[in-house]
Amino acid sequence: MFWRALRRRWESYKYRFVPWIAFNLRHKRRTLRFVPEESKDKIVPDEDVLKTLLKTFRALFINDLRRQMFLLNFLPKLKSKYPELETACSTISKVVDDNQQSQIIFNPEEVLFNTLGFSITRSCSSLVSAGTGVFVTKGLVPKGTVVSMYPGTVYEKYEPIFFQSIGNPFIFRCIDGVLIDGNDKGISKAIYRSCSKRDQFGPLKMSDAFWLTNSMQNPLAVGQYVNNCSTEKSANVCYQEFDVPEYFPIEFKQYLPNIKYSHEVQRPLRCVVLVALQSIGPGEELFSNYYTIIS
Repeated sequence: MFWRALRRRWESYKYRFVPWIAFNLRHKRRTLRFVPEESKDKIVPDEDVLKTLLKTFRALFINDLRRQMFLLNFLPKLKSKYPELETACSTISKVVDDNQQSQIIFNPEEVLFNTLGFSITRSCSSLVSAGTGVFVTKGLVPKGTVVSMYPGTVYEKYEPIFFQSIGNPFIFRCIDGVLIDGNDKGISKAIYRSCSKRDQFGPLKMSDAFWLTNSMQNPLAVGQYVNNCSTEKSANVCYQEFDVPEYFPIEFKQYLPNIKYSHEVQRPLRCVVLVALQSIGPGEELFSNYYTIIS
């Protein structure tokens, strides 16, 4: 009886994060944002999301070319897609010594700023007792811009996630019931690493695991640390689901901070991006709405 009641309660649950913040939901009704089923929660077209990701990932790929040489040698046809590689490759070959090279390599945050005109980072939140938050450090984020990504293992609604979910505030629920575990610690971290290595083929990585560390490869992959809005701090970003198309360049998959729990699932990889609801300037913290009603 207990498990049947629990299952019915779970199936009727309709909020973004599951399920612990729901206990305080009745005290935070003013922050609810209703998402009609027909809207599919799309703030900007998927084409715009894809364009931003491709632009950013291409810049990251070209910037750190030395680390990409194994992949380029593994898939030599890739070189023909990037005219700038000939110059970069010749630059890399001119090594001054074992520890110094003439190619200028920017850190990922600088690449993001040079590509999209802004950079973001994790830091102590401006909200009391909120822990870590995400801030714009440089530049301006225009309204309607993809400003971050929500990383984590992607679970179909029928896949096992009970033990990972215990005490875990980072599980994001999509409109169709798909779950994304954005916890970068404990069993969640171990499962993501295992799935990422499972899908790797030689030097060809199908996901980004650097978000689990302090050395970020994709500077957008910090969305799980965006805090909930409050009466004093209104939401300036919102969540938007995005399915990675089949034609997504294989060399850029190493920057996708998501991986399927099951390798056998025959559907596009689900990602969640955070989109700016307004212009966001340097020094401002990102705030979302945890309590979105999805159906």
